Amino acid sequence: MSDLLQVRDLHVTFKTPDRTVHAVNGVSFELKRGETLGILGESGSGKSVTLRSILRLHPEHRTRWSGSIRMEGDEVLEMGSRALADLRGRRVAMIFQEPATAFDPVFTVGQQIAETIRRHTGKSETDAFKRAKELLELVRIPSPAQRLKAYPHEMSGGMRQRAMIALALSCNPSLLLADEPTTALDATVQIQVLLLIRELQREFDLGVIFVTHDIGVAVEVSDRIGVMYAGKIVELAGVEQMVDAPQHPYSRGLLASTVHDGMRGQRLEAIPGAPPDLAEVPTGCSFAPRCKFVRPDCTTAPPSLRATGDTHLVRCVLAA
Repeated sequence: MSDLLQVRDLHVTFKTPDRTVHAVNGVSFELKRGETLGILGESGSGKSVTLRSILRLHPEHRTRWSGSIRMEGDEVLEMGSRALADLRGRRVAMIFQEPATAFDPVFTVGQQIAETIRRHTGKSETDAFKRAKELLELVRIPSPAQRLKAYPHEMSGGMRQRAMIALALSCNPSLLLADEPTTALDATVQIQVLLLIRELQREFDLGVIFVTHDIGVAVEVSDRIGVMYAGKIVELAGVEQMVDAPQHPYSRGLLASTVHDGMRGQRLEAIPGAPPDLAEVPTGCSFAPRCKFVRPDCTTAPPSLRATGDTHLVRCVLAA
């Protein structure tokens, strides 16, 4: 099966008058149709920057990209404004972390979904609203005809997130990008949204990239997990491999610092220190200052991402 998406040696740099931030530093991965890739890491690791770069959502005047992002064979980094407009929403759709800011507050939810459908499919206004109602039914929003007339602020957080999913699916995209879509929701609604995304992904054979800092969420929705640190993927593996046998010290630290059953009375093991300033990327391994296994060669040159198994990649000199 050919890849739906290929990202190769992606670098993303933000320039400001007083400094340059190297937010993504050589990320590579591929995604097949019907597959879900979870991207896991701390805040500031480059997860969301990588995700938004697939749609080139960063301000063009202060962002520099290099490398390659190929969507169904088409190079995204070389697309003009018209090609990008056709890509966004039609071929690649995104679910944002906070739908209250993703929706325009002065238009109803129905108007916004219908407008997206009309823009990308050419349907009439009547047909677009009919399709919008079907989508609200698909994501299990009660009384969909009434909800079409509701403004975003008139809906609960969980309802808005479902409406955001309906908007993302409105033009039958091939790839769905989810940027921490359950962070702002309570636990019960979070589980409902996760199950809904997984169910829709299987029904429509979508490729999905799911960004999160929550290991439990990543395990629940993903087929493979990529762990990011300081703008790089430091480990990439199937879910079972990642949970049962993580090889990078940072991946091990993330799993060890997660609360699970049977931990009552035990001290939670935290990763010491803080992530590096990406305006001053370290010479060697970016995780070396926080790693308890550090050795002299860790600080001389950045380690490469290498295979330790058929589907397991690790960026560490200690990996077997």
